[in-house]
Amino acid sequence: MAPICLDQHIGKDTHTSGGAVIEEIKGLIRVYKDGVVERPQIVPCVTTALSMELGVTSRDVVIDKFTNIWARFYVPTMYHGNKLPLLVYFHGGGFCVGSAAWSCYHEFLAKLSAKSGCLIMSLNYRLAPENPLPAAYEDGLKALIWLKQQALNGDSEWWSRLCDFSKIFLAGDSAGANIAHNVATRLGSMEAMDLKPLSLKGNILIQPFFGGEVRTHSENFMVQPPRSALSLAASDTYWRLALPDGSNRDNPWCNPLSKGSIKLEEIRLLPSMVCISEMDILKDRNLEFCTALSRAGKRVEYVMYKGVGHAFQVLCRSQLSQTRTLEMVAHIKAFISR
Repeated sequence: MAPICLDQHIGKDTHTSGGAVIEEIKGLIRVYKDGVVERPQIVPCVTTALSMELGVTSRDVVIDKFTNIWARFYVPTMYHGNKLPLLVYFHGGGFCVGSAAWSCYHEFLAKLSAKSGCLIMSLNYRLAPENPLPAAYEDGLKALIWLKQQALNGDSEWWSRLCDFSKIFLAGDSAGANIAHNVATRLGSMEAMDLKPLSLKGNILIQPFFGGEVRTHSENFMVQPPRSALSLAASDTYWRLALPDGSNRDNPWCNPLSKGSIKLEEIRLLPSMVCISEMDILKDRNLEFCTALSRAGKRVEYVMYKGVGHAFQVLCRSQLSQTRTLEMVAHIKAFISR
């Protein structure tokens, strides 16, 4: 297998040209006028190693060597007999930071795989601003086409022998949930896209990262927990960096309920479970999204996690966050087991 490059752009923090900084989220990303992007390694990248007690095997697999897209697979070793569903997972990070190799995702997804009894394919997609949207959506579609080819090849890989290709779920948190939704939307409006023998069964959207020009109440007034993962200023910066030039936050990729968006009634969408945090600035926007899906006749359910903020399941170690994370894992397991 070709060597996998674990995000060469992460951790580069030595720009010396003296160019002006035009965008910055402190500790996460700094963009200079000359186009150089720095991403301090605020979260360590880790190898695929896991404790044997967890009962999960993990390996990295190249998806597209030309664009350096790869995925980290998680395969439970404790399940025998029936093949297992597969979650195609997209990490968060405002489309601009993050990695499938980040330690927080490695720990969370390994535990999710073990407790939910599912395989997970965690995609390392291209980041903005070097690769603005729709690059991440295109990488998501490319991953599904690659997955289709693996299914056609039969049980030839160490993970595919255990995979039930008739039970595929899209999933992600924050920007990753936005990617999962937009990939599903593209599939729902593309009659020519044939993914057989894959069968997509549902969408798991954890704190989906949406926005809009008109502020919601929670965006304006939410009292967030200490060390919150997403402020309104950071959200706006992510959108400026991720959206194509000339776009605002009512671009349909940011605001799926804007006037320019495809009407939800006109596209085929997967049944969705939306995980919402009570103390997240995105709470109201997530609730509005669920209401719109329901009014459009789509199958949607949501769970509200009390007392926690954005990305608590990967970035917060408090006892309450750990309890809510276990609840989330149980909800995901129930959703994919139907």
